[in-house]
Amino acid sequence: MPDGTRRLLGGRAPGPQCEVDLQSWRALVRLAIGGSAGWYRAWAAGEWDSPDPVPLFALFMRNAVTLGRAARPRGPGRWIGRLAHWARRNSRVGSRHNIAYHYDLGNDFYSLWLDKNMHYSSALFIDPDDHDEEFEQAQRRKVDAILDRIDLHDGASLLEIGCGWGGLAEQAMEHSGIAYSGLTLSTEQADYARDRLGSGAQIWLTDYRDAQGQYDAIASVEMVEAVGERYWPDYVAAVDRLLKPGGKAAIQYILIDDAIFESYARGADFIQTYIFPGGMLMSESRFRALAEKAGLEWRDVHRFGLDYAETLRRWRVQFDRAIDDGQLPASFDQHFVALWRYYLMYCEGGFRGGGIDVAQVTLVKPA
Repeated sequence: MPDGTRRLLGGRAPGPQCEVDLQSWRALVRLAIGGSAGWYRAWAAGEWDSPDPVPLFALFMRNAVTLGRAARPRGPGRWIGRLAHWARRNSRVGSRHNIAYHYDLGNDFYSLWLDKNMHYSSALFIDPDDHDEEFEQAQRRKVDAILDRIDLHDGASLLEIGCGWGGLAEQAMEHSGIAYSGLTLSTEQADYARDRLGSGAQIWLTDYRDAQGQYDAIASVEMVEAVGERYWPDYVAAVDRLLKPGGKAAIQYILIDDAIFESYARGADFIQTYIFPGGMLMSESRFRALAEKAGLEWRDVHRFGLDYAETLRRWRVQFDRAIDDGQLPASFDQHFVALWRYYLMYCEGGFRGGGIDVAQVTLVKPA
C-alpha cells in the first residue's frame, strides 16, 4: 500500500489469488472515476503494479456483479466516455476508420505473435490446460467446427463476414469447388488475403451492410463484437438477407453475461476506449432475440471461454518473445508495447473470470 502497509483480503470461496502493489492512492481515484480505462491509466502511470495482473482481472470478472459499478466510469468520466464512444460509432464511415485503427497496424506486426495461419480469434483446444497442445492444430479445429456447422458441400457458395487474413477461407477452399467470397474493411487484410488465396477467392473491401447476392452458407468469426449496439439489427438483417432459403450461418462471437450487461453498457470500458473503438459485446439472450426476430433459427450453442484464455496466453508469450528478440518494428514505442501487453492480460483474465465467454452458434434460414 502507499503507506507501506500490507493488506490481505479474501472470501470464503476458492478463487484467483493475486498480488497488487498499490503505489499511489490516486490509482483508486482513477478507478472510481474512469472505471477499467482509469485503472489502465493508473497502471501506465506506475501507480499500481502486479507480478501477474491476469488473476487480478479474473477476480474482477468473477465479482463483476458486485463490482460492476467500480469497473465502469462514474460522474463526468462516464459521460465523457460515452460521448467519445458514440463519436466512434460504427457507421459506414466510422467502421472503416475503426477497423483501420486496429487492423491496419501492419501484417508484419500481427504475424509476429499470431499462429502461422494468422487466426485472430479463439482456438478450440482438446484441453485448454494443456500448454503443449499444437496451437495451429487447435486453430484448425476451430475452423473445422465452423465448417461442420454449415454443411459445406462441393460447389457451395460461402460468404465470410469479416474474413481477416484468409485463414478460414484457405481451409474452406480445401473442399473442391467451393465458391468463396470474403468481406473486410481492412486494406492490409484484403491485400494479404488476395495474395494468399489467389484467383480462387473473391475478397471484397465492402461493408457487410452493402454486400450483395445470396449464399448457401455464411461464416463470421468474432466480427459482431466490432459492430456496436446500434448496428446489431443491421448485422442480423444482413445475415438473413445474404443467406439463401435453407442456408446456414456459423457465428463465433464473444459474449458477456446477462447479469452484468446493463452495467457494462452504461459507459466505455478499457477495450472500447483503447483497443476496439465503437465495439460492444452482446449477451446471448440479446443476440438470440435479434436472430429469432429476423426469422432465423438459433441452434447448437457451444461455449469455450477457457480456450480463449489459453489462446490469449499463447499470443502474449509470442508477443513477448518478439519483443525480446527485437523483432517489433521501431515505430511501435514502449507505450504501445505496454498497452498491448495489458490488453492481452486483461482479456485473458476476463475469460478466466467467467463473466465473458466465447461461443459458436448456428443460425438457420427456413427454406
